[in-house]
Amino acid sequence: MSHKYFFNTLLSVSLILITLVHVHTASAQLLKGSIGIHDPSTIVKSGSTYWIFMTGSKIPSRYSTDLITWTDASVAMPTRPSWIDTTVPNFKNNNDTYWAPDIAYFGGKYYLYYSCSTFGSPVSAIGVATAATPTGPWTDQGMVVQSQTTSNFNAIDPSILVDGSNVYMAYGSWSAGIAVVQLDPSTGKVKSGSTPVRVAGGSGADWEGACLIKEGSYYYLFVNRGSCCNGTSSTYYIIVGRSTSPTGPFVDKNGTDLKSGGGSTLLGSSGRFIGPGHVGLLRQAGSNFVSIHFYDGNDNGAPKLDIINMGFSSNWPFLTRDWIAAGTYTIKNVNSGMNWDAWGCTGVTGQAVAQGTASSLTCQKWIFTTTGNGSYQIRTAMSTGNVVDIINCGSANGTKLQLYSALNNDCQKFRVFRTADGSHIFNPVNSEKVVEVPGASTIAGTQLGLWDYNGCTCQKWTITTASNSRLAFEEVNSDDDISVYPNPTARNKGFSVVLGEKEVGMYARLNLIDSKGSIAKSKKIEGGVITFSELNLASGLYIIQLVSENKVVTRKVILE
Repeated sequence: MSHKYFFNTLLSVSLILITLVHVHTASAQLLKGSIGIHDPSTIVKSGSTYWIFMTGSKIPSRYSTDLITWTDASVAMPTRPSWIDTTVPNFKNNNDTYWAPDIAYFGGKYYLYYSCSTFGSPVSAIGVATAATPTGPWTDQGMVVQSQTTSNFNAIDPSILVDGSNVYMAYGSWSAGIAVVQLDPSTGKVKSGSTPVRVAGGSGADWEGACLIKEGSYYYLFVNRGSCCNGTSSTYYIIVGRSTSPTGPFVDKNGTDLKSGGGSTLLGSSGRFIGPGHVGLLRQAGSNFVSIHFYDGNDNGAPKLDIINMGFSSNWPFLTRDWIAAGTYTIKNVNSGMNWDAWGCTGVTGQAVAQGTASSLTCQKWIFTTTGNGSYQIRTAMSTGNVVDIINCGSANGTKLQLYSALNNDCQKFRVFRTADGSHIFNPVNSEKVVEVPGASTIAGTQLGLWDYNGCTCQKWTITTASNSRLAFEEVNSDDDISVYPNPTARNKGFSVVLGEKEVGMYARLNLIDSKGSIAKSKKIEGGVITFSELNLASGLYIIQLVSENKVVTRKVILE
């Protein structure tokens, strides 16, 4: 957090203090609950609960059990330690607003590092408190580092790296740049004989909000450039450099040292996500959950928590809101074990998107195309090319999903987020809701709909790469295998389908498809004779569709 620019934006300060209390966004947002957060700490897991700390009076904290819904918890520093009044005399006039805390676990306890400063001054200090759990109570352990002039490394924005038996802290803002210093794992303070080393920035340039991590044989330093804390006018963006040593030199992809202005850009403003900053990394269930804040362009620039994905390519990280790559997938409900299904297996406009018994049918394969900022267009793999659509662009609970021609609107785009357990949530861009199986149904054919997120497993999905097998359409010509009688038949009466001996038990469902490709009637196959009576359908040609695990067999029937 830059206090060089912060004091010039009193309106932004007020906005931050308000939104740190609570935020309800007026537009689609995957994360729920108390997500008004500035300068988020690293997320840590304790038991089955995730914790995050942030800039604010007395160090606010939040917790979550799924990384989706966040709930207010107690403050970490209800009482200001006396040493701060001596080291940073004007801090007491700042409503005890601590900046940019970070939390780490080592030596059998949690260490919470925090910044004490005042707007527009390099007089700052980083302190540390300890606790057995993130819930506290926290016991203050005193000062770690301090700064008095712009020639010092400004003592704010701590980032802690636990590297085996070694612990390091990156810190700094503008002034003399970003420093890394080794800490004593037994005290959490500067290790005897260790001095801060400049690793990026300097000469009053805009470098702050560092995050130091290790991946494989490299150390990576993420830093914010630009300025924060000015709502939609914030210019923060995230850069990175890497080194084989935690104290550098850190260079970018071009080999330029971060001390000389280098830095490979990873993430900047995009759409509603303005001024992303303050990286923290949680490794969980094989995924890299990166916590940042952004200023919401759809909510007057309010600062909010975002959790995004990090991957690596050629030993360089990339940050993205995409949790899966573009490609073809099956989508299985965690509760029912059934797949997204173009119900009727024709893929025509208006066809319901429902859940169906898991199979290798093409109507259960879905093509994901990225549309930016973690959202996707989801298209049936059927030849029609229709996409998943929110009926009438609705946003109310109970609104259903269907197939429709691609319109490139927000009713046909879905943000996908990976939860703590590795499952996924689908959130239409036009709505606050998520996709679910209504009523947690386990019945095949239940049309998918929207509902408020509540953590039900009926709202969670596993996404798996689909095989390249194609749907097989067969016209079976032998009446010994399948017969239809009477055919033709009166439209207000009915007919029966008789399966041959070898066909009994092979097919799961029989659909009657009208001339528009919609399912007019459907029955579960439980024996060798399937009868439709009192149809009361329009006259015309209908397709009888018998669906098995890996193919669809069709016959024709005429209603007169």
